[in-house]
Amino acid sequence: MIEKVMDKWFAVVRGEGDIRDLLHDDCVFWSPVLFHPQVGAELTAMYLSAAGVVFPGDNAGSGSGKGAGGFRYTKKVIDGNHAVLEFETTMGGLSVNGVDIITCDDDGKIVEFKVMLRPQKAVEKAREQMMVALEEMNS
Repeated sequence: MIEKVMDKWFAVVRGEGDIRDLLHDDCVFWSPVLFHPQVGAELTAMYLSAAGVVFPGDNAGSGSGKGAGGFRYTKKVIDGNHAVLEFETTMGGLSVNGVDIITCDDDGKIVEFKVMLRPQKAVEKAREQMMVALEEMNS
């Protein structure tokens, strides 16, 4: 099941499709910049949409995610209803490395989405930029 979900997720990352179609109503989102999980499809969609603004890489216009600084997944581990996706990008010239850990249910809906980032400077920069992106989305 996770393979089909990942195909749809990669389409969303490319700007095709709506993330809300992939999320279970009670999806739990674990952010690297928040202490507590965010529960619900709307909150998860909001944070993932903001991340799309924050993590396009310095070469955001490339579209393909390839090239200097563009967001790209570099490794995938897929098993059962779980996927672990390692990614790389840049933010303001800072190299960022992270992992998305995604769990879906048997109906093909994402029930948990966890993001981890490194180095610490990337977490701090992501926190700053996420707050700006969320404020802009909600204004």
